[in-house]
Amino acid sequence: MPHLFVEYSGNLDAVLDVDALVTTVHEAALATGLFPVGGTRTRAVRRERYRIADGDPDNGFVHVVARIGHGRTEAQRKSAGEQMFAAVSTHLDPLFATRPLALSLEIQELDPVLNFKRNNLHERLAAKRGSAA
Repeated sequence: MPHLFVEYSGNLDAVLDVDALVTTVHEAALATGLFPVGGTRTRAVRRERYRIADGDPDNGFVHVVARIGHGRTEAQRKSAGEQMFAAVSTHLDPLFATRPLALSLEIQELDPVLNFKRNNLHERLAAKRGSAA
C-alpha cells in the first residue's frame, strides 16, 4: 500500500502532463517513508463527465485519493497527506497561474480485516537489489 488514484477533469488534457503528475504523486508518497516501494501503485483516471463550480467549461480539477493500509497513526497519515499535497500543489502551480483549478487530496485507511492482497513485488525488488550488489 498505498494505492493512489489521480482523478482529473478531461478538459485538462491539453495543458496537463498526466505522466509527470503520476510520477510526482508516486514519488511524493514514497518520499514520506511510510510506504513500501513494492506496495505503491499509482494510476490516473480521466473523468469525461463532470461539472465544477458554476459550470464554466474552463474549470478543472485534480483529486488524489490515497488508499493506505491500516496501522499508521493519525499524525503519520496527516504528515503524509501534507507532504503529498505540497508536492502535487507545487507541480500544478503553472496551471493554477493560468486557469481555474480545484485540487484536493484525501487519505482513506483500508479496513484491516476486509482487505485482501496478493503480491510478489516485494520479493522481486529484493532480488533485484541483491543482484545489483
